[in-house]
Amino acid sequence: MKRLLLALALVFTLFVQAQENQDFKNETIEFIKLTGSGAAFENAIDQIGMMVSESNKEAYMKEAKATLGGIYDKIAELYMQEFTRDEIKELKAFYNTDLGKKLAEKQLGLAQKSMMLGQTWGMEVQSIAQKYN
Repeated sequence: MKRLLLALALVFTLFVQAQENQDFKNETIEFIKLTGSGAAFENAIDQIGMMVSESNKEAYMKEAKATLGGIYDKIAELYMQEFTRDEIKELKAFYNTDLGKKLAEKQLGLAQKSMMLGQTWGMEVQSIAQKYN
């Protein structure tokens, strides 16, 4: 009888932990969407879809959008390794402020411009290194 109760307690504990982990993942996915990543994924699907013929566009869109759940899960797992549930809640609260919304709106463009600046800088440093070869 003790073994049965112990087994039931273990199963219940595992179930509760799995539910809490899924809740944490759902909150993290919500945060990721608040950052503007969702819009970036949607834009990528649309841009890649421009190569698809009109007759196949609907099927493409359905299949491509079905992949979003998987990418959100994977990104959420990355964030969950770096942030606690309380930190994700704080980040969500920030991204729900006016400033957070502005950051989310501007973040993708800023990241793209920053990459271009970084590439230019990298070429500059490379030319400096070549002087010393």
